Amino acid sequence: MRGLNRTVLLSRALRSNFTAVSSATATLHRAAPYGTITVRSNDPSVNGFRYVSSSSTSLAYDAQTKAFNPKELVLFQYQACPFCNKVAAFLDYYDIPFKVVEVNPINKKEIKWSDYKKVPILTVDGEQMVDSSDIIDKLIKRIHADYDLNAEEEKKWREWVDNHLVHVLSPNIYRNVPEALESFDYITTQGNFSFSERLVAKYGGAAAMYFVSKKLKKKHNITDERAALYGAAEQWVDALNGRKFLGGLDPNLADLAVFGVLRPIRHLQSGRDMVEHTRIGKWFSEMDRAVGQSSRLRE
Repeated sequence: MRGLNRTVLLSRALRSNFTAVSSATATLHRAAPYGTITVRSNDPSVNGFRYVSSSSTSLAYDAQTKAFNPKELVLFQYQACPFCNKVAAFLDYYDIPFKVVEVNPINKKEIKWSDYKKVPILTVDGEQMVDSSDIIDKLIKRIHADYDLNAEEEKKWREWVDNHLVHVLSPNIYRNVPEALESFDYITTQGNFSFSERLVAKYGGAAAMYFVSKKLKKKHNITDERAALYGAAEQWVDALNGRKFLGGLDPNLADLAVFGVLRPIRHLQSGRDMVEHTRIGKWFSEMDRAVGQSSRLRE
């Protein structure tokens, strides 16, 4: 009975928090932990400045005069949560060191201190920030005060990520029993589980989410899981319209959002199939290089 209750709790946690479970060529400066944060450029000739195209929105800023200097950032997350990975991708790209607290989706004891019971939660020198898009909006404004968050194209595709892309992930990740088990093997290996919780989560959680994914498939009018995933990937590539990134020569917030939510599935069967059967692989590889190594601080 305890195992069943844990399975039910896990399923509820995943449904409410996951929604869908889902280096640049030159580094100008990477600070010591909690030091001055500056930015990378794909063009060494830029020498401290990020190129900004007049026809696109970039995460560019003057690396010699702008700085974001938090003493401590802590990301409360689930390893496989797409929204958490959005925030992590932003922090990685900007070389902002952060600590991670892996939240147990069964009891959520790591966030009992907060009135907000979903992830991600980011604390910046003790200040709590919630909701992935809102977190990123606040951070980019601290890095680049005049950044235009209302640029039409970028805003459109950031909303597309939250309102469409994430909803096609869960039916793909859990579309059959082997893929559900593969996903939960990854989740429980990376997540904050005891040995007994890991067993319950892997098998009970995989079974629960298999059935949940069928409900999500119906809710979002998805008839063919893979066709929906491939269609979303191709839609994104079409939006690039031949550009390296939606932001031009450098990724913008929309690029980071798409990359962030897709990163956790890249090496699952669904992600392997997506890269094999769509044109997204080239962009994904470029993003992987641009984002670079994780800025996560290890204990």
